Amino acid sequence: MKSVLLIGLGRFGRHIAIKLNEMRHQVMAVDKDEKRVNAVLPFVMNAQIGDATNEEFLESLGVNNFDVCIVAIGDDFQSSLETTSLLKELDAKKIVSRAAREVHAKFLLRNGADEIVYPERQLADWTAIRYTADHILDYIELDSDHAIFEIAVPEKWIGKTVIEADVRKKHGINIMAIKRDGKMNLNFAPETSFIPGDTILVLGDTKNIQKCFHI
Repeated sequence: MKSVLLIGLGRFGRHIAIKLNEMRHQVMAVDKDEKRVNAVLPFVMNAQIGDATNEEFLESLGVNNFDVCIVAIGDDFQSSLETTSLLKELDAKKIVSRAAREVHAKFLLRNGADEIVYPERQLADWTAIRYTADHILDYIELDSDHAIFEIAVPEKWIGKTVIEADVRKKHGINIMAIKRDGKMNLNFAPETSFIPGDTILVLGDTKNIQKCFHI
């Protein structure tokens, strides 16, 4: 369990609060808008109405006591930048800031952000990849070159074992799990045979995965 300071409770911030609650993390939520704060109260440990660009207010939250501070402000880049900078000055342990564009990311990183998230771009990438190939069920980008895909087992693999598919040797791709009847098996044996309806989680270089599965 981690303690999280979440600043900015628009749609993105609210979804983060809900997910963190599902994962049983302790969340302090902050926004200037009282309605936004009230909307997340069922999902957070505590919430404050206030301006995160105000140093005295931010300092009163004890930012250095949180494991991570997430700046989810999306509609006011100036406020996001100022908040990120103040968090750094107040010795926040880890700062993750939202960015819409590369230029925003550069400024945020220069002014204290440890990591950047691009929700719109990441969702756009996911949508483009997920819905242009019938056999891709999910996709998680790890960096610019590597990703995890959930893929329907190719028809030519049915009846073969994991060893016989041999994608690690042939393509440098790791099969992380086999999903069968809705259950994920991470401890499958190399002798496990694929059957119709199986899906697999594969990890590797995105280009290698695209080549192997004709994505």
